[in-house]
Amino acid sequence: MQQDEQSSSVSPDRPSESAQPADLYDELKRSPGTSVSSRGERSQAGVLLELVREMRGQRESFDEAQKLAAAERRSERRWRMLFQALVFCFPVVLGVVYLLFFLSSTGFRWGPFGDVVGVVRIEGPIASNERASAESIVPLLEKAFANPNVKAVVLSIDSPGGAPVESERISTSIGTLKKKHSKPVVAVISNIGASAAFMIALHADKIVAGRYSLVGSIGAIMAPWQFDRAIAKVDISQRVYASGKLKAFLNPFTPVTPEVDAKAQRLVDQLGVAFLEEVKARRGSRLKQGVDVATGEVWPGPEAKDLGLIDVVGTIDEYVSATWGLRTYDFGPNAQSLPLLGRTLQDVIVGSVQRLWGSVPEVR
Repeated sequence: MQQDEQSSSVSPDRPSESAQPADLYDELKRSPGTSVSSRGERSQAGVLLELVREMRGQRESFDEAQKLAAAERRSERRWRMLFQALVFCFPVVLGVVYLLFFLSSTGFRWGPFGDVVGVVRIEGPIASNERASAESIVPLLEKAFANPNVKAVVLSIDSPGGAPVESERISTSIGTLKKKHSKPVVAVISNIGASAAFMIALHADKIVAGRYSLVGSIGAIMAPWQFDRAIAKVDISQRVYASGKLKAFLNPFTPVTPEVDAKAQRLVDQLGVAFLEEVKARRGSRLKQGVDVATGEVWPGPEAKDLGLIDVVGTIDEYVSATWGLRTYDFGPNAQSLPLLGRTLQDVIVGSVQRLWGSVPEVR
């Protein structure tokens, strides 16, 4: 009984041992109004109050430190993720940019989407090491003819001519693809469509040229150099061993004999006659009678139409708009693709040597 009375008498004045520091602080804060029997108890209560206040401050400081540490960890995690993204994503982005540049340089384009008129460009000299080579043009023709969205094919020609065999390969490909795919083919001459370039235009269904376009140059030419007199002045000569007397007739370091001269002229005449026969076969009754179109000269668009060499005087834009009313899609080849991929140093050297020696006959 006495213990119960003592415990009950103590509990109103002393805080519970299980109470939290904040609860103790609040409880002791209300204690000043309570009567205390002795100064020692008041001193103990003050010390306990101060202790509880310090514990509460430490707890608040600890909570604040935890919040700062969490914020620092989040910031560190964000910077680490950003660094990883830069390290791993930058090469990927760089690779994608390089791939797009590479595809663009090769003439790659997305599409076409919707109905279009496909344009294949035959520009510059026609030769195996040039942009207007059969290796470049034929695959683009195949793409244009095979695409179901392409309703017609336009050959955009701006070339002075070149190697007849390259022109023959392109012309043969046009004929084969026209039989396989029933699509109209129109050749549109821009600034010039001469010689081997005009030979390609002959295999289109129609030929269009502008008023200021130059058309024609039907014939063949060979222009080899002759250096034997120049090297003879420094007492140098070249000894040539050939199995036939005309085996080396285009060698620029040996004198030109009448027999060699006659052979070269005969070869050029044969190519010129073959070219003229092809013009007559393709243009037929449209050619103006009594006019020799095999003089090797060129004519402006209106006069070429009067001679029957072309069908329409106009430009590619107005003809496509008036005939089909569709937008055009450029299949190339693009001019910027040539320095990167189309020609190597060896191609440039070989082409220069061929043009220097004149060993390859050209139809001009």
